Amino acid sequence: MAKQDKYIVGVDVGTSKICVVVGEQKPDGGLDVIGIGMSDSFGLKKGVVVSLEKTVEGIRKATDDAELMAGIEISKVFVGVAGNHIKGFNSRGVIGISQKQNEINRDDIKRVIEAARPAGMPADSEIIHVLPQEFRVDDHDGIVDPTGMTGRRLEVNAHIVTGSSTAIQNMLVCVNRAGLAVSGKVLVQKANAEAVLTDDEQGMGVALIDIGAGTTNLSIFERGSLWHTAVIPVGGYNFTNDIAIGLRTPIPEAEKIKKKYGCVLSNYLEPDAVLEVSGVGSDKVRMVPQQLLVNILQPRAEELMELVHQEIGRAGYEGVINAGLVITGGGALLTGITEIAQLEFDLPARIGKPMGIGGLVDVVSSPAYATAIGLIKFGQLDQESGIRQRDTGVRRFVDKLKGIFFTDYI
Repeated sequence: MAKQDKYIVGVDVGTSKICVVVGEQKPDGGLDVIGIGMSDSFGLKKGVVVSLEKTVEGIRKATDDAELMAGIEISKVFVGVAGNHIKGFNSRGVIGISQKQNEINRDDIKRVIEAARPAGMPADSEIIHVLPQEFRVDDHDGIVDPTGMTGRRLEVNAHIVTGSSTAIQNMLVCVNRAGLAVSGKVLVQKANAEAVLTDDEQGMGVALIDIGAGTTNLSIFERGSLWHTAVIPVGGYNFTNDIAIGLRTPIPEAEKIKKKYGCVLSNYLEPDAVLEVSGVGSDKVRMVPQQLLVNILQPRAEELMELVHQEIGRAGYEGVINAGLVITGGGALLTGITEIAQLEFDLPARIGKPMGIGGLVDVVSSPAYATAIGLIKFGQLDQESGIRQRDTGVRRFVDKLKGIFFTDYI
């Protein structure tokens, strides 16, 4: 097994913020957060780089702050990949087993996963992950790990995640220009799942809703595997913009109001509650009822959950999310968002906060840190697999295979 690095770093480059988190691996297998860096993000739009210079500057600032807190020099990082260019679909691979005893080995598994890769990819598109869901040996399906089994025919169902080569390369260029080497690029939905979902939820069927600033990322897990990914073009910025228009206040002021008073249900308001609002082009402050803010935000929250519901129904997964909904990302901090989701889906919903970490837990125990924490947890799993391949490789697809077999492309 390859030697493990003691420190693992995740870089979450989002539309509104850039977050760098440093994790330290413990001898007992635990992972402590020892450094955090945060900076505003001005170089992205809906998860896609629109200004290299501003993005590089933001990554450098966040990295410097994380280095100072952790007391180490950061050189290698795992980077989250997101944006409205991300697409996911399911595919199948089939091969024949030609071994003398018809025994399936790891090379066969790698071959069948390679066979699941689609042919004729568009010129400006690349595969980010190939995630096995289940295997079939001859007439026997639902197999998690076929290693050592005998058969003549091996099949795999896999979820393929692709993205724009241009968008991905521009992101990696920004990271490199900030003085960092990329150890791996990770789908944001996958990172979030590592951070906030339990094994039981992934086994029963769960919808993970990550409300970012520019977009909302949806992923559906069932039987321990990822089966569907989608990007909804509505995010936290839409809420901020609604506030700016509805209260006639500048965008920066609207963002502050959202973070401090953001609420999408009247049930949480105190009687006669008010808030201060600054006008556009004026320092004059006026008092407005908080109920007005709810009246602005609630329709947008309902619209977002309706769009997510429509996507789940369109994809045919409405009947499999038995464990309900997990909402994460900065937008999950809106008070009452889980109740809006419950009303839309008639299913239980909870806020997804990072789990299974030590160190600066009080600081990062927020859905806003889910992606960054997920990146360092993914990095730890990557190192534990002992298999490091950059553009094509195999990684973990269920925890129970840990230490046996990892089959996830990055």
